Amino acid sequence: MIQAGAAGAPALVHYLPLVTTVVSAIFAVVVFRRYRAKGGTHLLWWGLGMVAYGAGTVTESLTTLLGWHEGIFRAWYITGALLGGAPLAQGTAFLLFPRWLARTTAVLLVTAIVVASIVVLRTPVDASLAEVHRLSGAVFTRQGVRLFSPFINTYAAVVLIGGAILSAVRYAAVADQRHRMWANVSIAFGALLPGIGGASARFGHVEVLYVTELVGLLFIFAGYQVSTRGSAAPTGV
Repeated sequence: MIQAGAAGAPALVHYLPLVTTVVSAIFAVVVFRRYRAKGGTHLLWWGLGMVAYGAGTVTESLTTLLGWHEGIFRAWYITGALLGGAPLAQGTAFLLFPRWLARTTAVLLVTAIVVASIVVLRTPVDASLAEVHRLSGAVFTRQGVRLFSPFINTYAAVVLIGGAILSAVRYAAVADQRHRMWANVSIAFGALLPGIGGASARFGHVEVLYVTELVGLLFIFAGYQVSTRGSAAPTGV
């Protein structure tokens, strides 16, 4: 733990990850229960995605409560900046892609995340650049490590948001499935928000990320609940 950088007590916004962690845990339980009852590789990935999402906000919560710590920071970068929405997107890939393509992209995604995580763990950090209650990749002494996340997150955004939009368009043409259209609109909007927050965090505005993580998750959760309402198995995103 350090007491360098911007000192003082954390602001109220820095406590938002605590709420996001609780919502992520509830969402994960809901998805894993459905996976246990119905099966489906996409549900397994979505459940893992909620675990990863919650793990990222746990590290943010610990930073708020305990202050900056190198181990927590590295865990945050891996679970948040690298994993982020990737498992959720891969779940969508298994739902919408041909099986061979979903499996191929899964192997490539996992490989990219493992390699990037190793680089994150091996790259030195300059603790003097850290702020007590705020997390930022700016503390890396070699900024090249931050080049991995845009590629991984771009894939996640394209698949997750694009899949939700595609499903919304498909359901719009079916009169008795309009609720799933709006569910996917909600998911697409929710998936977009953390990406905006992540871009803001790269420029030092991590508070924006904390807000968009929570609001985005609530929209995704709401969309998921509506999409699976009364269905024997999840349809759409």
